[in-house]
Amino acid sequence: MFENLLSIDKEILNRLIQTVLVIIVILLINKLSVKFIYRGDSDEMRKQYHWRKVVEYTTSIIGLLIIGNLWVSNFQSITTFLGLLSAGIAIALKDIFVNIAGWAFIYLRKPFDVGDRIEIGGIRGDVIDLRLFQFSLLEIGNWVDADQSTGRVMHIPNGKVFTDPQANYSIGFNYIWNEQAIYITLRSDFKKAKTILLEILNEHLKDELMLAEKEFKRAKHEHLIVYKQFTPMIFTNITERGIQLSMRYLCNPKKRRMLAHAITESILERLAPEDNIRIAYPTSTVLVHQDQVHPATQPSPARGRTT
Repeated sequence: MFENLLSIDKEILNRLIQTVLVIIVILLINKLSVKFIYRGDSDEMRKQYHWRKVVEYTTSIIGLLIIGNLWVSNFQSITTFLGLLSAGIAIALKDIFVNIAGWAFIYLRKPFDVGDRIEIGGIRGDVIDLRLFQFSLLEIGNWVDADQSTGRVMHIPNGKVFTDPQANYSIGFNYIWNEQAIYITLRSDFKKAKTILLEILNEHLKDELMLAEKEFKRAKHEHLIVYKQFTPMIFTNITERGIQLSMRYLCNPKKRRMLAHAITESILERLAPEDNIRIAYPTSTVLVHQDQVHPATQPSPARGRTT
């Protein structure tokens, strides 16, 4: 009997050693693959990220099958049993399976990818990670003005891609239309103001327009995205505040605030010396009526008349 126990212990020990070796080999493969994948051009970060994920998932699945075969004598029958059991588990763990289906949908259909700026379920941010059950966004907006980062990482279940509408700032045509408006008085020379604004826009957007033109030509072939004009435009309207000049231009969504900042400063500098152009803004006037008569000399109010 003692010899049987020793033989069993040796068998278990042998399986443990093999299991540890399999895990070590998997970790080494993953580590070496990371060094191999990321030694190329840093501009290919998105492709490198996906290749790293493919290697990690593949080695994990293969390792699980090998370890399972080591510890279970009839592994094929176990896998059949697990396949039947999964039907019952799917009902109890519906959300988990929905998230896995969402993960497959994201990778196959690609409504968004790592590096894209998206909005889903009212949450906006840049996609920084895609995992089996959830994806992560670096949040933008919220209490921060414009589309700049808050610094928070938001984790969203993959199943949300089936239930919540999504907006992608990056896919298809990697530019968005931005609008800025200024108001000038009705007596201002609005034609001259429009000329100055167009000069400012063309000055700041010169490089961006060249890139946007290339993106526009590519988008026409890949998607049904058609714009008759993608150069800066200025629209005029009369409002209760004065003449509204709305500047509309294409910009990279991740540069929107910095462009708006630079354009605004240029507008203030260029319009300041113009005598016939005045920026309009709402004002309030408060009138305070103060009695100049001293209280001591103020006549007492009439208390009625008697006859």
